[in-house]
Amino acid sequence: MSAQFWKPRSLLRRQLLVSTIGLAAFLALAGVALDRAFEQTAQENMRIRLSNYALTYAARTDFDVTNALVPPAITPDPRLDLPASGLYAQIVQRNGRWQSQSAVYGPQLPLPPLLEPNVETFSGPVALRDSAGFGSAVYVYGRGFAWSEGNKPPVPYTIYVMEDMRPFTMQMNQFRTALWNNLALAGLLLVLLQMVTLWWSLAPLKRVITELDRVKEGMATKMSGAHPRELTPLTESINALIDSERRHLDRQRDVMSDLAHSLKTPLAVLRSQLDSQGPDAELRSELDTQLRRMNDIVGYQLGRARSTGHKLYAAPIAIESYAEGIVTGLEKIYAAKGVFCEFEIAPEARFHGEVGDLQELLGNLLENAFKWARSRVLLTVAPRQVPGSRRAGLRIAVEDDGPGVPKAQVMEVLQRGVRGDERVQGHGIGLSIVQDILANYGGELEVGDSAEMGGARFEALLPPPN
Repeated sequence: MSAQFWKPRSLLRRQLLVSTIGLAAFLALAGVALDRAFEQTAQENMRIRLSNYALTYAARTDFDVTNALVPPAITPDPRLDLPASGLYAQIVQRNGRWQSQSAVYGPQLPLPPLLEPNVETFSGPVALRDSAGFGSAVYVYGRGFAWSEGNKPPVPYTIYVMEDMRPFTMQMNQFRTALWNNLALAGLLLVLLQMVTLWWSLAPLKRVITELDRVKEGMATKMSGAHPRELTPLTESINALIDSERRHLDRQRDVMSDLAHSLKTPLAVLRSQLDSQGPDAELRSELDTQLRRMNDIVGYQLGRARSTGHKLYAAPIAIESYAEGIVTGLEKIYAAKGVFCEFEIAPEARFHGEVGDLQELLGNLLENAFKWARSRVLLTVAPRQVPGSRRAGLRIAVEDDGPGVPKAQVMEVLQRGVRGDERVQGHGIGLSIVQDILANYGGELEVGDSAEMGGARFEALLPPPN
C-alpha cells in the first residue's frame, strides 16, 4: 500500500490506521490467551487421565505373602498391552520395578524415584530414546502408594504412567491452525466493517465540506440544517460567522458610502470658497469650520465601523469597572445638576463582545439619562434567561427621574438625528448608535416608563452568546 494512502491529513485513513493497529493487537493478544488457555486445559485433561490410569492400576495391584508385586491382569487402557503404543506404565519399588507390556519394544523408560504415599507429580516433556536410538517425548504422571495387610509393615511403591506427546502436539497444532485462521478471517471482516462504518460516519463531514465549497463559490448563502446533532453546533457557528462577516462587509460599505456622502457637502463648500477668491480671513474661518465638521464626521463614521465589527467569539467582560469609569466622567460634566447615579449590577453578569461596544452602550444610555435626569439615575445589569438556551443573555437598564418619554414619541426619539427636545444640546444620534450595536448582536432596545424613579427607562436586551 502506497505511503500516499496513509497521509495523516485524512481523517478516514488516520482512523482506519489506528483502528486496524488496535484490532490487530487485540486479536493477537486474544489468540495468545486462547492458545495458552487451551494448552493448559489439554495438559490438565492429560494429567487427570493419567491419574485415573494410576489409580486403576493401584486398585488392581496386589502383593503376595513375601511382599512381592503381583501385576494386574487387566490394564485400564488397551494401549498399555500394545508394544510401543505411546502409553506406558511402570510400578517402582525399593528393590526393582515392573513395566507394562507396551514398554517391551518401546523406548527405554528411566527409573524414576520412589515417592512418598499420596504424593503425586506431573511433568513434561521428558525425552526418551528407544533401542534404535530414536527419540521421543512424554508427559509423566507419578503417584506414591503404600500396601499393607494385617500387622505387616506397609510396602511403599509408586505408579508412573507416561504418554507420548505426539498426539498432544498434533492436537495443539490443529487447534492453533484453526484459531489463527479464524482470527485472521475475523480481523479481515472487522477491518472491512470498520471501513464501511468510518466512511458512513464521516459522510456528514464530507457534506459539510461540499456545502462550504458551495458557499465559497456563491452557489449558496449559508449551511443547511440537515446535519447530525453532533455537527449542528459547528454548522450553526459557521452560519453565524458567515452572517457576521456579511453584515460586517455590508456595514463597511454603508459606512464608506455615508462618509463619502457626508464629506461631499463640506468639500463643495470649500471648493466654492476657493473659486470665489474671497478675503483670506473669511477663507481661513470657513476652512477651520469645515475641517472641524469633517473631522467630526470621520470620527463618528469610524466609531460606527468599530462598533459593528465585533469579534464573533469574545471573552466575557465584567461590567462594573467600565460603568464606574463612564459615570465618573459624566458626573464631572453634569456637576452643576448634581446628578447621582446608583448601581445594581449582578456579580455574575457578563458582556460577551468587544470592550468598545460595551462602552458605547453604557456611555450613550447613561449620557442620555444624565442629560434628562433631575437628580437621580439608576443602572441595573443582570443576566437574562432565555427559554431553550443553556446560557444566559444580558439585560442593561438605565432609569432616570426626568420627564420621561411619551409613548407617542418613542419611535420618533429613536430615529437618527432626532432629539426629544431641541433646547437640549446634542446631535440625536446616541440612541441610534445603541440600536445599531444591539442589532449587530441580535439584541433590541425597549423604551418605557420607570416605575421606581418616575422618568424614562431604556432597557437593552442582549441574547445569549453563540
